[in-house]
Amino acid sequence: MSASKLSAQNPITGYNSQGLGKTVFSVYWQGIKQAFDEMRHHKLRTSLTLLGMIFGVGAVIAMLSVGEGAEREALKAIESMGVKNLVVNGRAAEEDALKLIREHSVGLSLRDIDSAIDTLPFVDNWSAEKGVKVFSLFSFAGRSDAKVVGITPNYFELSALLLSEGRTFTAMDALHYRQVAVLGPEAARSLFPQGGALGGLVKVNHQWFSVVGVLAEKEGSKSKIQGVKLGGERNQVFIPLATALKKMQFKQLEDELDSFKLALADGVDPALASKSLRHLLNRRHGGEQDFDVVVPADLLAQHQQTQQIFNIVMACIAGISLLVGGIGIMNIMLATILERTGEIGLLRALGAKRKDIARQFLIESIAISATGGVIGIGAGLLLALIISSAAGWPVAGSFLAIFLALGVCMTVGIGFGLYPAKKAAALDPIVALQRE
Repeated sequence: MSASKLSAQNPITGYNSQGLGKTVFSVYWQGIKQAFDEMRHHKLRTSLTLLGMIFGVGAVIAMLSVGEGAEREALKAIESMGVKNLVVNGRAAEEDALKLIREHSVGLSLRDIDSAIDTLPFVDNWSAEKGVKVFSLFSFAGRSDAKVVGITPNYFELSALLLSEGRTFTAMDALHYRQVAVLGPEAARSLFPQGGALGGLVKVNHQWFSVVGVLAEKEGSKSKIQGVKLGGERNQVFIPLATALKKMQFKQLEDELDSFKLALADGVDPALASKSLRHLLNRRHGGEQDFDVVVPADLLAQHQQTQQIFNIVMACIAGISLLVGGIGIMNIMLATILERTGEIGLLRALGAKRKDIARQFLIESIAISATGGVIGIGAGLLLALIISSAAGWPVAGSFLAIFLALGVCMTVGIGFGLYPAKKAAALDPIVALQRE
C-alpha cells in the first residue's frame, strides 16, 4: 500500500489525518473500495475465482426459473381439468377385445352420468365430450386439421375456457340438435385467415355448422401432466354433444362418450369421492376395466412431489459448484495474505488492530462472492431464456430464488473467508515487516 493512501485515511482503521475520528460507515466503505481495488489489480486471478460462484449461482437461477415455469404451467393445466373435478376417460381397446368387453359393458355413456348424479350426493355439476372422426373440415376461406368434439353446454365452465367473442352453447341448442360451433383460436385462424369467424360457416364432414363463438387465447402449452393427456382446445372445433350423437357417424361398438367430468361439492375429498365413483362404475360396467378415473388434485400433488425432487437434485449440483467456488475464494485469499504480508505489518504498526485486519480480509472475501453471485444471477436468467427459446420449456423468474442465491453467496464468502481473515490477523507485525 502506498504512503499517499495512508496519509489521507487509513482504509483499515478509519482514522484520518485531521483527527475526525472513526465512523462505522467510513470503515466499511473504505474496506469495500479497497476490496474492489484488489480485484481490479488481479483481474485474471479474480476472474478465475469468480467462475465457480458464477456457475453455481447461474445453475441455481436457471433451474429454479425452469422449475417455477413448469410449476405454473402445471397449475394452469390442472385448472383446465378442474382441481375439484373428477375426470372419467374411456380406455381404448382392439376390436376383438372390445367385442368381449361389450358382452358386459356398453362403455362410457350418458347413463353413467345419470347414475352418478342419482347415487352420489357430492356431485354438483357435470360435462361430457365425444370426439368426432373428421374426414374434411373447411370453410369458404380456409381448411383446418382441427379436432372436432361434441360437448355439453357446461363443458366450457368446468374446463375454465373463456370466449373472446360470441357465445357458448345453450340447452336449446342441444334440445333442437342445432348445427352450431365454437372454435378454438388456432382453428379460427386456419378456417378464417382474414378474420370474421363469428357468424361464418364451417363444414364438418357432410354437415354445415354456423360459428357462434370463438375461444380466447389461453396460456400454457402442456399436452400432458403426469402421463395424462390434456385438452389442446386451441385447435379444436366444438359442437353440441346431442348434435354430434344424432348427426355424426360412429363405429357400432365404440363408447357413447370419450370422457366426462363431475364437479364436486365444496369440502368433499376428491380421493374419497373417486373411490365411490369407481365402485359405482365397476358395478355398472360389469367389472370391466374399460375406464380410468383421473383425480386432478392427485395429479397436482404428484407433480409437486416430482418438482420438489428435481429442485433438491439441482440444488445439490449447484451446491457443489458453490463449494468449489468457496474453495477458490479461500485459495485466493490465502495467496493474497502472502503478497500483502508487508502491508499487514505496516498497518499493524500504524495502529490497526487484529480485528481491523480480519474485517478487511473478510470484506474482500464477501465482495468476491457477492460479485460472482450478481454475475451468476444475470448468467442464470440468460441461460433460462436460452433454454426456453431452444427447448420450448416455460420459465418464470423467482425473486425468492434470486434472494436465496445471493444469501448463499454471502454465506459462502463469510464461511470460506473466515480462516484467511483469522490467519491474516494473527500475523506478528514485526515478522511481517521483516518479510517486506
